[in-house]
Amino acid sequence: MAPKSIYRRISGELTDLENSDALRTVPQVENGADKILLFHNIPLLNLASNDYLGLAGNSMLKAEAVKAVEEYGCGAAASRLVTGNFSLYDKLEKELADFHGREDSMLFSSGYAANLAIMDAFADRNSLVFSDKLNHASILDGIRMSGAKQVRYKHNDLDHLEKRLEAFSGVESKILITDTIFSMDGDLARMERIADLCDRHDVMLVVDEAHAEGVFGSGRGFCREAGVADRVDLHMGAFSKAFGSLGGAVSGSSELISYLRNKGRSFVFSTALPPAVIGASLAALLLVRSDPSRGEKLLAMSRELKGYLESLGFNCGDSQSQIIPVILGENALALKAQQLLREQGLYVAAIRPPTVPPGTARLRISLRADLTDSDLEMVRSAFGQLHKELSAWK
Repeated sequence: MAPKSIYRRISGELTDLENSDALRTVPQVENGADKILLFHNIPLLNLASNDYLGLAGNSMLKAEAVKAVEEYGCGAAASRLVTGNFSLYDKLEKELADFHGREDSMLFSSGYAANLAIMDAFADRNSLVFSDKLNHASILDGIRMSGAKQVRYKHNDLDHLEKRLEAFSGVESKILITDTIFSMDGDLARMERIADLCDRHDVMLVVDEAHAEGVFGSGRGFCREAGVADRVDLHMGAFSKAFGSLGGAVSGSSELISYLRNKGRSFVFSTALPPAVIGASLAALLLVRSDPSRGEKLLAMSRELKGYLESLGFNCGDSQSQIIPVILGENALALKAQQLLREQGLYVAAIRPPTVPPGTARLRISLRADLTDSDLEMVRSAFGQLHKELSAWK
């Protein structure tokens, strides 16, 4: 029997991806959240995970996760609107709302699901959604699924955004959504001016703080640090990064959260997160709230390492966070550099299109607060060796 046409098309596309060094495979990694992971059973210093505060293996989080399993079992078994709710879930939402100084908050299975729900609930075919060109894929997918018209503006170009807002001044339903830390560049949204523009043009402001929570603003996110948190309508965050657990969350006014709880399909039609996750997330939140120093240490470490890399001549873009790109250009070069760093004892992600624009393949250094001085010296030494090798490769 001849293969179906879909198989012929897929085979051709996979071959094209392989030939352009863009084919993705799942790496053979163990202990991928730990500071030292195993890659093909070889221990490497982990500079690729989003466990920014090193909490995924924290003993307090593990103990609270086990405690939740012992009390509530392994799964929620239903949507929270049916039977998949426990008092522990309500406690986490109340603590999170208080942490952000908001009236209410709600949990999602992931940050991705949270962004889908926000767009699903608040945007429709009569809406305009203003979106930074480098916003996360979950934001773009949410806009697409909502049926709203997406109005993209050049990355962090707020003069361009202002012109776009003025051009659509007659539209009533308008939303602006932006990452506060852009996950592949590590740079920061210009939140003060964005908030000013949204106030002036009567635009709902939604922020994705997934990579900023736990690190900036005493753990409360970059909008808190920038002094605009109270001017944000909906604050989306994620327990899956600096908090070392899993799940997304949205905080805001009681009215907006009630509406989201009723209209967000990825919440309404999803089984609730397992109790172990809620226990760990609550422990992480209380830990960060009581001691935000890990985030402060991480940012100081990041500034120092970026300065060193730039002194070697590496292009680290406009990173101002714990995410530091080393932009190399071609896919093959990024993969070759990644291999050399493995040989030097480091595990660093090689990021290629379509995750980043063509011609900007890069190494993405994801720093973590539990790195020691000797760890950082190892990182500097490895990138020093990479710098020497690059001139011979090009």
